[in-house]
Amino acid sequence: MSDRPALQALGERLGIVSSYHDIGGVLHATTDATYEALAAAMGHDAGTEASAARILEGLEEAEADRLLPSALVLPLRESHGPVVPLRLPPGARGTVLWAAELTDEDGIGVVAEGRLEVSDGASTRIPLPGVPRPGYHRISVEVRSQAGSRRDATPVVVVPSMCYGVGEALGHRRVFGVWSNLYSLRTATDWGVGDLGGLGELARWAGERGAAFLGTSPLHALRNTGLDVSPYSPISRLYRNAIYLDIERIPELAESEEARALTAAESFQSALAAVRGGERVDYERVLALKRPVIEALFRTFMARARDGQGRRGRAYQRYLAAEGDALVHHATFLALEEHLRGQGVSGPWPTWPVPLRDPRGSAVTEFRRSRADRVDLHRFVQFELDRQLGLAAAEGSAAGMSLGLYQDLAVGSAASGSDAWAHGDLLARGATIGAPPDALGPEGQDWGLPPLDPHRLRRTGYAYWRRLLNNAMDHAGMLRIDHVMGVRRLFWIPQGRPASEGAYVRYPERDLLGILALESRRHRTVVVGEDLGTVPEGFAEVLEQWGVLSSRVLYFEREDGGAFRPSSHYSPRALATVSTHDLAPLAGFWSGRDLKV
Repeated sequence: MSDRPALQALGERLGIVSSYHDIGGVLHATTDATYEALAAAMGHDAGTEASAARILEGLEEAEADRLLPSALVLPLRESHGPVVPLRLPPGARGTVLWAAELTDEDGIGVVAEGRLEVSDGASTRIPLPGVPRPGYHRISVEVRSQAGSRRDATPVVVVPSMCYGVGEALGHRRVFGVWSNLYSLRTATDWGVGDLGGLGELARWAGERGAAFLGTSPLHALRNTGLDVSPYSPISRLYRNAIYLDIERIPELAESEEARALTAAESFQSALAAVRGGERVDYERVLALKRPVIEALFRTFMARARDGQGRRGRAYQRYLAAEGDALVHHATFLALEEHLRGQGVSGPWPTWPVPLRDPRGSAVTEFRRSRADRVDLHRFVQFELDRQLGLAAAEGSAAGMSLGLYQDLAVGSAASGSDAWAHGDLLARGATIGAPPDALGPEGQDWGLPPLDPHRLRRTGYAYWRRLLNNAMDHAGMLRIDHVMGVRRLFWIPQGRPASEGAYVRYPERDLLGILALESRRHRTVVVGEDLGTVPEGFAEVLEQWGVLSSRVLYFEREDGGAFRPSSHYSPRALATVSTHDLAPLAGFWSGRDLKV
């Protein structure tokens, strides 16, 4: 029994779950040490009971000081508009007049007003002006009473009730698809690693043979050096891996004498033959081959398409406008890493000179201005990756793939990456995410990824979650959400402690799933949740209500006696696969090689 009730109350307020049952049904209680460590990761020093009580009081006062919540995700109702919770200020009594304006994504505003009769500062609800369509809005409210006038504003997301459904895409047909790690998808013309040109070839081949979709492991941005090659520990989940560019599909290759001279050199051809013939993907050597050619092609592009000249230049400007600051920050981070590496500074960004750790500070702004060409290079790479991925999707569609590309969204980004640098204010410091002990990891798992702070995420109107889903669903007919249980809770582990000392932290499930449904319908993307491992009670039913498909893996689908379960016993809302990225491929399993390994 804890002797720190204030700390436990603060933990509850922060969403730290007091206990959990592991996959074997054993109850694990959250210790005071874990409460304290996870509160600290959210920015709260609760080392004493007095400090825990002060923090809790401060959080409650800050909430009470607002008329509106920090963000609102509201379900669409056909007969009338959603309603908004309104917290009246203390001292408001008698007749209270209110006026609200709802502004949509196009800047069009709708106004409503009314009156309330209240006794003394109470919570109530008012209708949203009009019946808004699903999308991202902003509401501003003014309240006038004998206690004075108060104003507040907050983002409002109006969401549909379900994700885009597989039935809407396919009817009642059962379909199949194929799946490949893109890095191992080798072709006769690749440069030592699978690329987006090869993805397009496989999409066409699969479509011609009746496949409805083609899946890949995540295409997220990586450093491609040393051990930084896991697509599930990327430097960014918002942007893609430059190594997957098909150099021969970049249009400027036909126009760039510099690039053609580079690739024609005997030394280059010898190095290219070596990486093509290697038994393994040599990420660093492949990137070393591609980088100077990409840079030459970029110079040709900028000479011909600068300032939006021509069709390709206009497409580039549209892409930059759509991506905005998020792409600028990612490109700046990569340019900074290059610059510092050239000066002998090779550590992760938290070890950089202090002024360069702030992506919005004056030092970084000046760097971006002085190295604009390098920043633009990395923006160009993302533009071309997006174009080539779109071409691969189009090849599959033209060949008859009814769902198209099946993409994968990892559960987190590396602490040393551009997402953590550019969006660090959203991350909890001093904790990582993982999984409690289960059959796959009896000691628990620590994935080494910093968690998103659910409170900061909500205070920013879920802008990062929206951007993440939008970019992941581009060119995707299906999207796999890695560890989908994370929309309800994530297992946080105090940094430096074993996974057994972790605890679950709650997330705003309805809000996150609502935005997922909105983006799914906007992109016409079917969503698959990776719901393997320790699944909370009732969560499968929640996913079904939101139209999120379930994951089922052949290896795990066994009857009590160990026999494989027949496919007729699988859930009708399941995407069934033979294996996963964590497990042996079918050939290794079939031959028993996985056991020898």
